[in-house]
Amino acid sequence: MALQHAKPGEIVDLRPLGGKLRDAKTAAIIKSEHFEAVRLIVLAGTKIAPHKVPGNIMLHCLEGRISLGLADSAVVLSSGEWVYLTGGEIHSLDGIEDSSLLLTILLGS
Repeated sequence: MALQHAKPGEIVDLRPLGGKLRDAKTAAIIKSEHFEAVRLIVLAGTKIAPHKVPGNIMLHCLEGRISLGLADSAVVLSSGEWVYLTGGEIHSLDGIEDSSLLLTILLGS
């Protein structure tokens, strides 16, 4: 079944999921020629292995707390915080708490 993407002008609800977070799944919001937006669900104890994407990325923590592993360090991203990474930068994610994030990837022109 294909994912339903948002249409131009359509409002997308990104409020914290609260008690529904444990049952939520990662979902694509939109993918266009220039960018992709995804609501990323990372539950406590979940690990996303080191990887890289070609485009610049932005992570906005909507709720919870994650550890973002970088090449030489790690930072903790908490609810309401935002971070930017350049394309090709190796990174990983570790769920400290059940979390949802808005992931935006710039795909180039």
